[in-house]
Amino acid sequence: MRIDIATLFPEICETYLGQSIVGRARAKGVFELYCHQIRDYAFDKHHRVDDTPYSERQGMLLLAEPIWQCYCAVVGERKPHVIYMSPRGKTLNQTKLKELAEKGEDLFILCGHYEGVDQRVLDKLCAEEISIGDFVLTGGELPAMILADGVVRLLDGTLSQEDCFVDESHYSGLLEYPQYTKPQIWQDMAVPDVLVSGHHANIMKWRREKSLEETYLRRPELLETAELSDSDRAYLSELKARYEDMQEFLQFK
Repeated sequence: MRIDIATLFPEICETYLGQSIVGRARAKGVFELYCHQIRDYAFDKHHRVDDTPYSERQGMLLLAEPIWQCYCAVVGERKPHVIYMSPRGKTLNQTKLKELAEKGEDLFILCGHYEGVDQRVLDKLCAEEISIGDFVLTGGELPAMILADGVVRLLDGTLSQEDCFVDESHYSGLLEYPQYTKPQIWQDMAVPDVLVSGHHANIMKWRREKSLEETYLRRPELLETAELSDSDRAYLSELKARYEDMQEFLQFK
């Protein structure tokens, strides 16, 4: 996979995506990354990339032409999937990241700035708009890095074992179970006995039940779409009854 990021701040994206797991994956050739300065494709001597919008709204809007010239110069004959990071888009989730990783298409990610970009270039590029949440940031660089990071870590060769991400929150539709490391006892708090028992089946059962419990308590709406077995549903019924009894006990006290 090749990822191109068009931005006014390419050094920010280069620095972050050159570090840690993603940086090592790039060095190994799992994916290619190129960050492009939109100003380099401006068509006047001042390298201007913005102007006032045709409305009474305050602020500045990125011009269509520099973005278009950047895209044409970078892409050539290729046809990457174009993504515009925008608060208007559908909210990014793990399912979308898996979809992009599994398709393996090249990505051209456009980072907006100021009040956004001229709508005409988005239409010309057939850009898919993706948001990282119901809030607004100064620019699209942080969302672009989040998208790229999330996709790359799912590509073959990035992580040493598939289990590294299969057990994580949201991958299977549930939140992740609690994690512990050494020492076994810290400030009088011990690691759950089952995790040091060496009994694989019991550990896997504990993990699943704790994932169900975490999801039930923190994000119960995820259970509506998660893939659940009959034993999962039975455990959730027990869990619900247990917490309802606990609430009644607390109210009684």
